[in-house]
Formats: sequence, C-alpha cells, structure tokens
Amino acid sequence: METSGYTTLTRQNGLLREMQVLANNIANASTTGYRQEGLIFSEYVVRTEAGPSVSMARASARNISMAQGTLTETGGRFDFAIEGEGFFAVETGTGIRLTRAGSFATSAAGELVTPDGHRVLDAGGAPIFIPPDAGEIGVSADGTISAGGQLLGQIGLVRPADPLGLVREGGVMFRAEGGIEPAPEGRVLHKFLENANVDPVLQFARMIEVQRAYETGQSFLDAENDRIREALRAFTRR
Repeated sequence: METSGYTTLTRQNGLLREMQVLANNIANASTTGYRQEGLIFSEYVVRTEAGPSVSMARASARNISMAQGTLTETGGRFDFAIEGEGFFAVETGTGIRLTRAGSFATSAAGELVTPDGHRVLDAGGAPIFIPPDAGEIGVSADGTISAGGQLLGQIGLVRPADPLGLVREGGVMFRAEGGIEPAPEGRVLHKFLENANVDPVLQFARMIEVQRAYETGQSFLDAENDRIREALRAFTRR
C-alpha cells in the first residue's frame, strides 16, 4: 500500500472513533449532568528522504464540554444543580471524582450520597451529614445547608486544576488528573437538576458529515485496492 493509502486509513480510524463519540453523546442526551464530549484531531508530518513529507491524522484526545446544561426544577429534597462553573466532589473507592449530576439521597448513616452510594463531600473534603429529624432543609447559593436555623454543612464545588486533564470514568463521573481546586464562581440551586449539555440536532448533523467523510475515504480505498490488483494482474501476465 502506498503512502496515500496509509494516510486514508489513519483518517478512517479517526472518523470511526468520532462516530462512536457522537453516538454516545446522543445516547446520553437525557442523562442528568452528562457532559458532551468531542474528539480532537491532530496531524503528524514526517519528512521522508525519498520524496515529499508524509502527513498522518490522529484522533486520540477527547474534549469535555463545560457548557451549561438547561436547569429543571424538580422539587426533590436532595436534588441540586450547579449554575456556572464547578463540579460536586464525590468520594469513591478509587479516590475523589467529579460530577455535575446532583440527584442525591441520604444513606442509612445519614450521609449525603449519590445513587451509587458514593459520599458527597463538603468544602473541606469531609462527608455531609443530614440528621434524620432535620425536617425541611434550606440551601444557599454557596452550597450551605441548614435546617431549623442550624448549620448542617456546605456542599463543596470544585473544578479541575487542569481542564485538559479531565478524564471521564463512566457516564457522569470524571477524574481530575491534575488535581482539583475550589470553584468560587459556581452557584448551587436546590431542588433543581441540570440536564445534559448535548444538542442532539447538532450531534446528528455532525454524524451525517462524519458518515459522508468516511464513505468518501472508503471509496478511495476501494479504488486504490482495485488499482493495485489490476497492476498485479498486468504484471503477472507478462
């Protein structure tokens, strides 16, 4: 296979991966707190001794969209949404993880937890305890939780110190490889949830573009294969 064939193959591989990312975004368009993902293409150019330089495309980096999702009022006692920047900090068996999905509950021990049982952390990195007899709770914009005039805790809002170091682990959980820091610009809304920040129409439109680009590349590879096969037949007939 000539250089053009290898170049097209790398492009096809990248387009296939982007199609998978787009399909995942569309599938999670109704998932609370889901962050849309995109694929970043990079180009590698190598100068050859025999002739012109060779360009190869690679799609390995993923970009997490920080755009605000629409907010829906639910009335849920332990439903929280973030307006602006920031994530909720959650304690898991593998370390602290970040999420924008704020549909929480209380455990048997009275701790604020995610649907999977992971403890939600306060501004100091400690679990948040809600007494069973707390009654109606109030939550201020900075995440401070109170009930009956008594302070119960403060939901911590954090952000990745390196936005490019945010790695998805599961649908709505992220790992911050560069560490975390406070997110002072974020606001907590009580009895609200944030919808996915996915625009299905734009995702479908992009999927059509990727599919057409993939079909064009496949047509080129098929034509290149036929050309090589014909050349081999002509060579063997001599």
